Amino acid sequence: MVKPLIPEGEALRRAFQWLIDQGGPCTLQTIEQASLRFDLAPKEEEFLLRQFVHHRGTASDDPESSQ
Repeated sequence: MVKPLIPEGEALRRAFQWLIDQGGPCTLQTIEQASLRFDLAPKEEEFLLRQFVHHRGTASDDPESSQ
C-alpha cells in the first residue's frame, strides 16, 4: 500500500497546501514565492521543486509516451 505524500514540518505543509490552492501550474517562480512566504530551508524548497516542477512532463507521467 502506498502512503500518501505528506511533507514533514509545518511550514513545508503550509507551503505545499498553498501551492495546491493556487490552482494554476506550478512554476519555478511560484515555488520560489512559496519558499519565501513560508521561510523554507533550501532542502524544503528542493522537495517542492521535485514534487511540482521536475517530475512534470517526464515520459513516465505521459501515458501515451509508452506507445
